[in-house]
Amino acid sequence: MITVLLPPTLGVAFSLPRAERVLSAHGHHPVLPTVTDDDTPPHAARYVARVSLEINRLVATDAPTVLVAQGDAGPLLGAVAAAQRAAHRPVLGYVLLDGPLPQPGSPTREEISRNQKLPDPPFSEGEPAGYRTERLPTIPDWPDAPCGYLLTDPAHAHPARLAGMRGWRVRDLTAEPGTAAEALPELIAELVR
Repeated sequence: MITVLLPPTLGVAFSLPRAERVLSAHGHHPVLPTVTDDDTPPHAARYVARVSLEINRLVATDAPTVLVAQGDAGPLLGAVAAAQRAAHRPVLGYVLLDGPLPQPGSPTREEISRNQKLPDPPFSEGEPAGYRTERLPTIPDWPDAPCGYLLTDPAHAHPARLAGMRGWRVRDLTAEPGTAAEALPELIAELVR
């Protein structure tokens, strides 16, 4: 099975120590797309397009896949999933790692943060103007496969609680964040049984 580790937005690398090694040891083939060009508007559309091109380059069309989104990639998970369906790639499950949940409609990142009670991000010189206020893609028919949430950062406790209310499998590892890499393939196994 292919496990695509979707990085946060704005060129931030996927970061979960030992994840690739642990996933490989559990029979998963980890794939890490690189997205470096979503720093100009429309940020969300550029991210979805680039990550989809990267997945098409790195993963065979018929390969069963699980998508794992970290951080600000979370709200774009539905749009990335729609691109995979369009490419006829079977997505068996989704995992969100310490990020905001996708939200119905076409919200902004600012609205999602407020609705999900996330702390205001510190001002970042690297964050482009309009990034938090652009409308995100609308995906009405997502999720189309089981979902899970991996919580290591207490700042994302509210989105994790909302995920649990949606019936997602949630793993709270805030007391032991160093065990997240080992928990990821276990969570994926529960989702794709």
